[in-house]
Amino acid sequence: MVTSKLDAYAVIGNPISHSKSPLIHTAFAQQTDQAMKYEAILSDTDKFNKTVANFRQQGGKGMNVTVPFKLDAYEFATHLTERAKLAQAVNTLKFEDNEILGDNTDGAGLVRDIETNLGIEINSKHVLLLGAGGAARGVILPILNQNPATLAIANRTPQKAQLLQQQFSSYGDIIPGGFMDFSGQQFDIIINATSASLNDALPALPSNIFTDGSLAYDMMYSNEPTRFLIFAQQNGAQHLADGIGMLVEQAAESFYLWRGVRPETKSIITHLKTLS
Repeated sequence: MVTSKLDAYAVIGNPISHSKSPLIHTAFAQQTDQAMKYEAILSDTDKFNKTVANFRQQGGKGMNVTVPFKLDAYEFATHLTERAKLAQAVNTLKFEDNEILGDNTDGAGLVRDIETNLGIEINSKHVLLLGAGGAARGVILPILNQNPATLAIANRTPQKAQLLQQQFSSYGDIIPGGFMDFSGQQFDIIINATSASLNDALPALPSNIFTDGSLAYDMMYSNEPTRFLIFAQQNGAQHLADGIGMLVEQAAESFYLWRGVRPETKSIITHLKTLS
C-alpha cells in the first residue's frame, strides 16, 4: 500500500520475482536519505495500463518497466525524452501533475559503467555492437554521443542493422552488416546486445575481431561467465564485463530522474556480484 509518509516507486514486469530493482533502489534511498519506498509489481500482460494507472492513483511517483512492457510504457507516456523516442521503448516512468514522462536509461547506464566503473573511454574507439533489437536500439544514441571513431552494428539479419543505420543517420555514422562481415576488422569495444546469452548460446562471430586491449561487454549478467565472454577471452580480449554494472547504473539514472540525487553505485555493484 502507498503511504502518505513515503513516496512510492515500483518496478513492473512479468515475471518480476527475480528483479533486483527493489534491492538496488532501497539501497539508493538509504544511502541518500530519501523518504521513499520501492516494490515489485507483477502485472498481467494485458493489464499494463490498468496496473500503472492504479499505482499512480494511489500516489505512486514513478516506475521502472521491464519485460515485456517497455513498448507498452512507450505508448502510455504522454511525453518522451529524445533517447526514449529513438529507443522506441521506455524503462522509466515519472508521474508529475498530469504528465507521464517516459525515459530510457539503459544506454546511459551502459556508457557510465564502461567509462566510469571500468575506466575505458568510448571516445575515438572502434566499437562493435552485436544485435539490432530493442536492447541495441536503446544504447546507440548514448554511444554515438561519446564520439567513437567507429560504431559498427552486426546482426544475424543485416537488413535490421541497416534500418538502425538509417534511423540514427542524423546522430552519427554507423557501419551495418552481418556478423561475419566484420571478419578481419578489430574493435576496441565489442558489446553483446543479442539475447543469445539468455539461452547459453553464442552469436556466429568471427574470432579475429578482438585485440589485446579489447573490452568484451555482455549486456546480460549471470553468476558464471557467458559463452560470449568465454569466447572473447579465448580469442584475445583483455577486459571482460557482464551487465550487472549496467543494471545498477541504469537504475541510478532512473533514481536521479525521480529524486534529483545521484547515488553512489560501486559498492552496490560489488554487493550484487557477491550474491548467488
